Amino acid sequence: MVATPWLSLSIWLPIAIGAFLLLLSKPGQAQMVRWIALLGSLVSFLVTLPVYTNFQLGTAQMQLEEKRLWIETFNVFYHLGVDGLSLWFVLLTAFITIIVVIAGWEVIQDRVNQYFGAFLILSGLMIGVFSALDGLLFYVFFEATLIPMYLIIGIWGGPNKIYAAFKFFLYTLLGSLLTLVAFVYLFNASGGSFDIQTWHQTPLGATAQTLIFFALFAAFAVKVPMWPVHTWLPDVHVEAPTGGSAVLAAIMLKLGAYGFLRFSLPIVPDAAREWSGLMIGLSLVAVVYVGLVALVQKDMKKLVAYSSVAHMGFVTLGFFMFNSLGVAGGIVQMIAHGFVSAGMFLCIGVLYDRVHSRDIAAYGGVVNTMPKFAAFALLFTMANCGLPGTAGFNGEWMVILGAVKFHFSIGVLAATALILGAAYSLWMYKRVYLGEVANDHVRDLQDINGREFLMLALLTAAVLYMGIYPKPFTDVMDASVIELLRHVAVSKLN
Repeated sequence: MVATPWLSLSIWLPIAIGAFLLLLSKPGQAQMVRWIALLGSLVSFLVTLPVYTNFQLGTAQMQLEEKRLWIETFNVFYHLGVDGLSLWFVLLTAFITIIVVIAGWEVIQDRVNQYFGAFLILSGLMIGVFSALDGLLFYVFFEATLIPMYLIIGIWGGPNKIYAAFKFFLYTLLGSLLTLVAFVYLFNASGGSFDIQTWHQTPLGATAQTLIFFALFAAFAVKVPMWPVHTWLPDVHVEAPTGGSAVLAAIMLKLGAYGFLRFSLPIVPDAAREWSGLMIGLSLVAVVYVGLVALVQKDMKKLVAYSSVAHMGFVTLGFFMFNSLGVAGGIVQMIAHGFVSAGMFLCIGVLYDRVHSRDIAAYGGVVNTMPKFAAFALLFTMANCGLPGTAGFNGEWMVILGAVKFHFSIGVLAATALILGAAYSLWMYKRVYLGEVANDHVRDLQDINGREFLMLALLTAAVLYMGIYPKPFTDVMDASVIELLRHVAVSKLN
């Protein structure tokens, strides 16, 4: 127990500020709403910093725990805590929220209070997912994130926003319902407990483990998203506003991958090992096939969306090889993808705000009129390729080394992602930014302003810091990864 409930503050402060913003609906309050949202996101980020500074390295134990009885009838607790698997995602969520608020500063002119309120509430809910140690509490946070994101897509999205919002909601909700069934089974099997750590120790039969594994898979694979349940992601990215795409790629996709780490691997380790071949196969299809699909995209957002599916394939590939390089590499890749994908989508948003087109063919020679912006875009493109010295390199390289250690042929297939990633990323950069000015729209472009420079500079600093000095990231997770692998190696069959 800790004196100051830093995790509760990290969750409920942005939610409270977001709820307050919803009340500021009078005309003329838009600018005040923006400043409150920015100040609120900054304070919310500062509140997460003690979660990092108070974290003890070298142990896999849960830290900064808070536990209060919530629903006595069902033995449900408001139980929070972080370990090396979840710590960085708390900070990443709060950091990306600041970026999203800055990104929407001038762009959003309609229902400003609702827009920023939804993002702050979403931020608190996602931190709740990464902090929850009670199964029902996790499920509540996990499902609640659908509501603000559904509204963000459905209200501020593109022409087909309603279709995209429904598709997002239905895919993720239907998958999650099976998870609830699995949680109820685990509640009974554990003697009436929703405590996740108790579930980790609960022995289960082979059939039960298999059924639970696929029930959890239905929710987490859709959220990642893994091939072939990834089809909702490109549609949603195309229709979502820029901030929605950034949060979706940077954080929400990580909720599914985190679910595999926290639930699927430790709760049903025998089934996880039994079906690891299937998971590795699906991950490789995402890495190779979806990478090829990205190559032929004409819409910039769709290209980056398919790129996200391929990169997240690296994450699940790393998890199910059951070696420390693979698992740690998958987590590093999740964090790196949070920075890089946010940068990629925000760059597309900068162009869309000016030209109102995401078609690659509508651009050409942007570097001639927007040199500062083109430099930032080049850095994020290189990071998306996995260039050494950027955040995108370390995780992919660790997963490839883990794959080679697991089986050489899988390592070779995984390595093709680096080639495909470089191909679709650099080809898009060449067609959009390089060459002669393509048309009058590009000729009239103005380079980024101070607000846009600030948001891209913050992400650039994160991408370079993580690329050049990844040690603070890996030190946090080392003990937890080793403990997870030790736990998964022991059979829980009863």
